[in-house]
Amino acid sequence: MQAARSLEGVRVSLAELIEIRHRVRELPLFSTPAKRSLLIGMHHSKLRGRGVDFDQVRVYQAGDDVRNIDWRVTARTQEPHTKLFHEERERPIYILVEQSRQLFFGSARSFKSVLAAEAAALIGWAALEHNDRIGGLVFGTSENHEIKPRRSKQSLLQLLNRLVRANQGLNGQLPMEPDSLCLGLRRAREILRPGSLVVVICDERALSDTAEQQLLLLGRHCELLLLPLADPLDHALPAAGLLRFVQDGAQLELDTHDSDLRQAYRELGDRRQERWQRLALRLGALLLPLSTQFDLIDQLREQLQPRRA
Repeated sequence: MQAARSLEGVRVSLAELIEIRHRVRELPLFSTPAKRSLLIGMHHSKLRGRGVDFDQVRVYQAGDDVRNIDWRVTARTQEPHTKLFHEERERPIYILVEQSRQLFFGSARSFKSVLAAEAAALIGWAALEHNDRIGGLVFGTSENHEIKPRRSKQSLLQLLNRLVRANQGLNGQLPMEPDSLCLGLRRAREILRPGSLVVVICDERALSDTAEQQLLLLGRHCELLLLPLADPLDHALPAAGLLRFVQDGAQLELDTHDSDLRQAYRELGDRRQERWQRLALRLGALLLPLSTQFDLIDQLREQLQPRRA
């Protein structure tokens, strides 16, 4: 029991990600026919591509489009029949979630890697309840784990299991994987059809020039939901005196009593936030930044309620 408590917020288990399904109703993320979604516009946007599915065949009536005549049924019955279509309501939802050495850090409620896993699980369960197809990619290490979008609980559980395995394998000795977000986005562009929803859950610091370009290309045909993750220490250094950092044999010393240094550090964090905001505007995407300082559901509720009004 003591070991389990010591890992709370540091590691995540499959049981915890499955348990999150019970919190989905606290925050209805997707629209239903009777109720608009808190994520306004995500299921009522203009169709990309044809966006219709075959429904049934019936006897031709005056005014029907002759291009929709089903000639096989017409020939068999010797009476004109036409195809009927209905607007497509389900769509692939592809969750790109990072589990990297960079996320294996946290100074508040949880590590960023745990927050990323919880956010992916919440969105996955919400989408499955809404009858959408679920797939995704766990990236951030040399071995990426991809699940093709399918409308099944098994598909989501497979994604969550991959996510837990990657999370359990994180440690401070793993090699750095530069621009892994860019590679994940490129893969999404290769396999996803127009009209899909791509949920990007990654470190706030992962937005490189190449990753931004991939997001712009992906945003031409897919809807995007951006969830950059940050820790309070990503934006402000405490006045704690001389701090020493060691990474891959290199050592860095910072005098945090230096007010100019702390101010420059804050400005660097502010510029990262502003870059995400500018990108979301260009993409027409919903931006929901998350912090390790607060509960996941509370953060999302606070950010989405003003949009509902």
